[in-house]
Amino acid sequence: MQNLIKDRPMIFFDLETTGVNLLSDRIVEISVVKLSPDGSREVRTRLLNPEMHIPEESSAIHGIYDKDVENEPTFRAVSKNLYIFFEDCDLGGYNISKFDIPMLAREFSRVGLTFSTANRRIVDAYQIFCRMEPRSLSAAYRFFCGKDMKDAHSAEADVLATVEIFEGELARYSKYSKEQLPEEVEKFPETLDEIHLFCAQNQMDAIDPEGRFRWKNGEPVVAFGRNAGTPLRKIAIDNPDFLRWIMRSEFSPEVKNIASDALRGVFPVKG
Repeated sequence: MQNLIKDRPMIFFDLETTGVNLLSDRIVEISVVKLSPDGSREVRTRLLNPEMHIPEESSAIHGIYDKDVENEPTFRAVSKNLYIFFEDCDLGGYNISKFDIPMLAREFSRVGLTFSTANRRIVDAYQIFCRMEPRSLSAAYRFFCGKDMKDAHSAEADVLATVEIFEGELARYSKYSKEQLPEEVEKFPETLDEIHLFCAQNQMDAIDPEGRFRWKNGEPVVAFGRNAGTPLRKIAIDNPDFLRWIMRSEFSPEVKNIASDALRGVFPVKG
């Protein structure tokens, strides 16, 4: 894998949270592995006080309870240092495209920082695995690493396992012949840019990081709620109150900007 990381660091990261709602839930633990072009590897793990009750059903999964974080710093307290740590880094993780990246971006937006994936290459070991060998994280670890995970659902164990899985994926699939690859895969990617595109294949139609608006036949459409599938242009004319509601509600800045632009008759253009 080190041969891929040549021009800037890559950060693999994993979040444990109070729940899975990107709008209302908060981070309770973050663990990162920073891989640098010189071959060095830095691991950091930090519990965070979410400033809200951690539901029992979430604690049952990751083992973090209110008492564990009551004296820990808030996300706001660590946000600037964390933002700098992530600066000019590519991103990696397990299912980060759909959850961890939007959740992290949401937390940064609450403290006035804009966390963008623009110009970052994203490696999602989950997307690679789903396209090549659909499995869970534990099964992926067993399959690629030949051993069972310990302390599953702790952020550090999960993110360290993800790094090993990605290394295992590279070792295994780079040797595959055309006959061994899934029908829709021409060849397994060899460079970080190619892996970024490979991982992003299922996200290519999303316009914003949360996927609230998507491309359909080259046109932007709403992708959630009762208006799912409705062209944004039609919503702007027939139901502008829906866009005003988005602007008043707890959506990401990117989603609000799209809604605001649509009310002014400005719509996303697919590049």
